[in-house]
Amino acid sequence: MAKQKPSTKAALTTRASQRRGVPEQEQFEVTTQQKRSNEPITAKNDAQKRYINAINTFTLTFATGSAGVGKTYLCGAVAAELLENKTYEKIVITRPAVEAGENLGFLPGDLDEKFAPYLAPFRDVLNERLGKTFVDYLIKMGRIEAAPLAYMRGRTFKNSFVILDEAQNTTPTQMKMFLTRIGEGSKVVVNGDLTQKDIVGESGLQHAIERVTWIPSVKVVHFTNEDVVRCGLVSEIIKAYSMNP
Repeated sequence: MAKQKPSTKAALTTRASQRRGVPEQEQFEVTTQQKRSNEPITAKNDAQKRYINAINTFTLTFATGSAGVGKTYLCGAVAAELLENKTYEKIVITRPAVEAGENLGFLPGDLDEKFAPYLAPFRDVLNERLGKTFVDYLIKMGRIEAAPLAYMRGRTFKNSFVILDEAQNTTPTQMKMFLTRIGEGSKVVVNGDLTQKDIVGESGLQHAIERVTWIPSVKVVHFTNEDVVRCGLVSEIIKAYSMNP
């Protein structure tokens, strides 16, 4: 019989704890030992600094800007930190099931398999901040949850860190539905790039920014092309597409 690949000490301890019926909270404490990165979350420019401060200060934060400015990475990193610190009980990640004119119903597999590619950017940052094994554990325990925006109807988010990504592809009706799900003790971040809207008609992201940002607990952070922190080529490509033909 082939030898079993050695597991980490934390993983072995967790499985042993489960067999002994150790309470879930203690299993949580054991598994957190697998955290991969202890580096503090740092801003690379003033816009990122405003974004991080807004997330930490306001109940609802809107962030707009092109690809490569750090919207997804930073909110995922802050969410991971606050979940591990037990500030929030769970992370909820959602986005509209619209991508360049395609529909999830045409993709193979069950709902989780269909939606998995949409979570890839967040999965990367969560794995980096918490460790892949711990993230797998949190997903299994329901402390990290992901679902299409349509599945948010009728829910109330309580004690959760909620992220709506690719929000430029929501309709005003969908955005209103989502924002009215916010419950006690929750924090919500809504991200989007209004230049990459894949739906016909008005974007729910733009509509919401125009209507609700007067509320004291709401903050909007606008990134510009000058705030791109991805590789220099991405910055140049974005500038090229911004020019008049």
